[in-house]
Amino acid sequence: MKYKMLVLDLDDTLLSDDHCISERNKELLVKAQEQGVYVVLASGRPTQAMLKYAEELDLKKYGSYIISYNGAIITDLNRKIPIFEQTLSKEQIHGLYDFSLANNVDIITYSSDSIISESTSKYIDVEVELTQMKLNKVDCFKTAVNESAVKCILLEDPEYLKIVETKLKKEKPNKSVAISKPFFLEVMPQGIDKAASIARLAKKLEISQEEIIAVGNAGNDLTMIEYAGLGVWVDNVTPELRHHANVIVASNNNNGVAEVVEKYILS
Repeated sequence: MKYKMLVLDLDDTLLSDDHCISERNKELLVKAQEQGVYVVLASGRPTQAMLKYAEELDLKKYGSYIISYNGAIITDLNRKIPIFEQTLSKEQIHGLYDFSLANNVDIITYSSDSIISESTSKYIDVEVELTQMKLNKVDCFKTAVNESAVKCILLEDPEYLKIVETKLKKEKPNKSVAISKPFFLEVMPQGIDKAASIARLAKKLEISQEEIIAVGNAGNDLTMIEYAGLGVWVDNVTPELRHHANVIVASNNNNGVAEVVEKYILS
């Protein structure tokens, strides 16, 4: 099979634990693009927190795209504009805030340039560090959030958050819900996930499902791993997900992405 699109999660997949792209990964991803393969970054991160990695890989030069907020936005890097965007309404976000209060978890959402929260926690600090966005700590979440936004994240200790995930799916079935990091429960509009936006992009580029490789490590990657012609986990995948992929390669700290490119694109 000649693959035409390689879709990569960022954190804990393409990026090593120090949030960098290794020289080996970078070298092979450039080679893949030179052979005409679209390299697409697909992350739960906000768009602006993905751009520096897109620049490192020269994605604009090769006419590629990024999928941000777990599929809520697809951005054309050449034109620097979204070609797809779907948001949660203000009312939906307020409802999620009420759910967070009832279940004793923190909640954040996003404005154009900041993370909005009524609280602080070590887990919110992780998102601030990852995205390099400023934290806008507000007195009243509902007053501060007066328009739609692309997603919310509920944050708490991993064991408890799994219980909250089950409850949220039952009480609010009209949302897309996935755990990215063990302490991040991401909530998007219904029908929004990485696979759905990869399918939208593939249709635009006239690429078939079978011609796509997707590489990830966590629950919010599961839909794209199951959708792609070749679904790949890096070895540091969340343990209960290991059996869902076609292939498991080396970890994010050991150039697993480069292994995929070498075995399935350049060979």
